[in-house]
Amino acid sequence: MKPQFLKITVFISVIAIIFVARLAYLQLFTDRYALNAANTSIKTEYIIPQRGVIFDRNGVILVGNQPAYEISFTEALMKPDFDTLDFCNLVKIQKSDFIKTINAIKAEKYYSKLTPMTFMKNLSREEIARIQEIIFKYPAFNIVSRPQRQYEVSTSGNLLGYTNEVNDRDIKKDSVYYLPGDFIGKTGIEKSYEKELRGEKGIQYIQKDIRLRNIGPYKNGTLDKDVVTGKDITLTIDYDLQRMAEEMMVNKQGAIVAIDPSNGEILVLATGPDIDPNLFSGPEKTKNLYRLQMDTVYNNRPTFDRSLQAAYPPGSTFKLLTAAAAMQMGVMDENTVFPCGGGFNYRGLRIKGHGGADPLVPAIQVSSNCYFSYAYIAIMNKYPGDPTRGVNEWKKIMSSFGVGEFLNNDLAVGSKGRIPSGEFYEKRSGGKKDWTSAYTMNGSIFNGMGQGDVLLTPLQMANAVAAIVNKGWYYTPHIVKSIDGKPNPDPRFKVKHKTLVDPKHFGPIIKGMEAVVLNGTARSLKSNDFTMLAKTGTAQVPQGKDNSIFVLAAPADNPKIVIAAVMEHAGFGATWAGPAAAVIAEKYLTGDLKRQHLYKKMVNASFMPEYKRQWDAELKKKGLYKEPSKDSINLEKLNIQLKTAKDGEKTQLMYKRDSILLKIKNSTK
Repeated sequence: MKPQFLKITVFISVIAIIFVARLAYLQLFTDRYALNAANTSIKTEYIIPQRGVIFDRNGVILVGNQPAYEISFTEALMKPDFDTLDFCNLVKIQKSDFIKTINAIKAEKYYSKLTPMTFMKNLSREEIARIQEIIFKYPAFNIVSRPQRQYEVSTSGNLLGYTNEVNDRDIKKDSVYYLPGDFIGKTGIEKSYEKELRGEKGIQYIQKDIRLRNIGPYKNGTLDKDVVTGKDITLTIDYDLQRMAEEMMVNKQGAIVAIDPSNGEILVLATGPDIDPNLFSGPEKTKNLYRLQMDTVYNNRPTFDRSLQAAYPPGSTFKLLTAAAAMQMGVMDENTVFPCGGGFNYRGLRIKGHGGADPLVPAIQVSSNCYFSYAYIAIMNKYPGDPTRGVNEWKKIMSSFGVGEFLNNDLAVGSKGRIPSGEFYEKRSGGKKDWTSAYTMNGSIFNGMGQGDVLLTPLQMANAVAAIVNKGWYYTPHIVKSIDGKPNPDPRFKVKHKTLVDPKHFGPIIKGMEAVVLNGTARSLKSNDFTMLAKTGTAQVPQGKDNSIFVLAAPADNPKIVIAAVMEHAGFGATWAGPAAAVIAEKYLTGDLKRQHLYKKMVNASFMPEYKRQWDAELKKKGLYKEPSKDSINLEKLNIQLKTAKDGEKTQLMYKRDSILLKIKNSTK
């Protein structure tokens, strides 16, 4: 080839390579032609629906909606002559904050130049009114209205839950629906009924030109999808009762649960400490959530729902189930008498107890530790030489009452508690098949009186009592009564669960519960307006003072409400948990509260000194204890005041608390 032709060939080849490279760059590595090959593009715009409203069973609005405003940023719409300082003056931020926010947006996992990303949140109506007249000058920024939850009550934050922005895990679970910036129910009812409450986004397909300006709906809007508002939900909760229960749990740790035994509807689901759900909304939301999650002083943990997640030794309330299982297993009947004079003595183990050598009903009435310890020994000895078989039979019966098992309900959280198996004790006893010689060592005897290794949640306690007063059946406890005005369609709550105990065995147990109120350990709580069935419980715990536990059903002849109350480290069951349960029953059955002294006693009581003592003891044990400063003491007083403060007082108290916290922080630098 001649030199001149070679040069021409090389020149043409170089031009061709440059052309192909440029074409590849434009098509593959830039967004310039991604809008549309014909200078138009079909863009999808979403309309965020209003979340459904949450009502109590009587139509009281608990959670509604209010408009919240954001400013979004779309980089593809950024003008070359964008005036950063003017925009910063408009939205009242510093230029450094603007740059920092834009860089953070670009670093997000789901960032795209074509996708609107959240630039500012929680703008007020006044701010929006000022901004919206001028923001058209900055097409890369747009005002977005996004519904925000509005809480109409000041209690029950754990029950109601909260919404927050989706994270990567949320998007992966349902990437078809959720996009960055969307909100999702994170806890409580908001989480468990997310799909019903969220509604369905509206979709509009808009034709846009190369500058992303609207030029009309695609195909005249025939492919658009209307927005569907979230479904309203009516809870089974009676908020008057719920509020009273939460007020009685102030400065206490524990729970109060109430169920309608005829259908499994939860009337009260209160936990202490409580959370004001208004902390879940507004500009301080993120800070408030962090504070709540970090509040572990005195083992407070306000985001830990003790009504559902805390598993407690049920104490003497469990004796009712011990009796039911022992009679069903044929190792005793209502007339069986155990040698209980002078307390319980067995293989070197001595337990103080009430009552003497009595049959079942008087044993329940006085809460005889001796009687039910012997009953549990009889359960273990049903099959001589094989206690594991007896315990496993007992465990199977217990499971039929819903204890030691997840209840499979519509609540966002829960614990299965614990009912130990025979294998559990074989392992504890070093693998012995016949571990009866190790009764006292392995602690299995204590199961009969609700101590030992048995753990129940307050909801399980209430449900088990519902099964007893129903003489052997219960409906799964649930929290939602209706959805959009129609009965909850969930088939789980239509099934009548039957226990493995013959109905005939419940008669003497119920008589014993009646005797507890008439002449037994709960006689001080007897009402002149309605009859009650009850059982007291005082559970020993290693940390300190006993837990106070009480279960109640009323009225006695046809129970319409069952209540379980637990007060951590409070003392006797009839002294503290009992009054709380009696107050709830009285209000529900009579519509009034005649025994105001019981209510005031509970509202004004505080177990914080005991919690502080235990906390200090734990810190001393770890070598972390320090004498409290004056600021720390003032901080503690403010925290206590905040728990009972009215809405108008809370802001000022929180300001004082933050000032003290800042002072303490600076002093430790």
